[in-house]
Amino acid sequence: MPSWFAGVVGTFGLSVLSAYGFLRLRCRRAGRPFGPRAKWWSMTIILLTAIVSTGLGVAVVAVSGHIRAAYIGLALPSGLWFGQASRQRRRQGPALWRKPLAALVTLPFRRLYDRMGDDMQEWCNARLDAAARTPQQICDAAIYYFNQVGNRLRPGRDRDQLSRWRESIEHKTSIVRLISLDTTPARLQAALQWHPSTRDWGGYAADDLPRLADRLENEAQNELYLFLAQAYRLGFRKLLIYPLRPAARISRRGPLAGRQATADLA
Repeated sequence: MPSWFAGVVGTFGLSVLSAYGFLRLRCRRAGRPFGPRAKWWSMTIILLTAIVSTGLGVAVVAVSGHIRAAYIGLALPSGLWFGQASRQRRRQGPALWRKPLAALVTLPFRRLYDRMGDDMQEWCNARLDAAARTPQQICDAAIYYFNQVGNRLRPGRDRDQLSRWRESIEHKTSIVRLISLDTTPARLQAALQWHPSTRDWGGYAADDLPRLADRLENEAQNELYLFLAQAYRLGFRKLLIYPLRPAARISRRGPLAGRQATADLA
């Protein structure tokens, strides 16, 4: 086997590994780059990056005549990571002639992020649909998932945010239970004032209790969806579906509230 051919194969293999690593770094807080729908775009990006890297290395060797110059091509996959860091600068207004080129280069990444979002939404919807049968199950699911996720996170911003969603879900579902028990207006008002998420209750129709209960339950579902989406982005993607039922088939129908919550995360 000619030495140049071995060098090309070696450069291509190293470029694939490098592109794989940098792509995972780029997507580590965005989602799962190798999910059922996203994996095809991930593999496309990795192969295209490796091909361009290898071609650049071969071109540099051909011009310089030094075989070590091929390693210059291995630096290209790092652009998958450093390109993320420079995104803000590109938003400040690239030259007009660069816009079509930038759109072409970023097309695979846009498709990848779309498919990653689809994978996340399907994962969240499966767990939300299972818990959204009753307000009590929504509350129990929030507590269950927090016990699975929150206890494995260090104290900090992510854990605090998950804790706030869990507390808000518990609070709102408890008010729904109060309404179902025909509580007094004074007790209902006191309950709404007790937690910051309902303290400004001027927008809640307290004189229309069924409507108020529906709104609180929908908001609890939204917050559970946001909780699950954040857990997914943090890497907790093997959570069992609550309530735990053996051989249960969970509907993949996503409620409209959940889809709106996905847009809120973007």
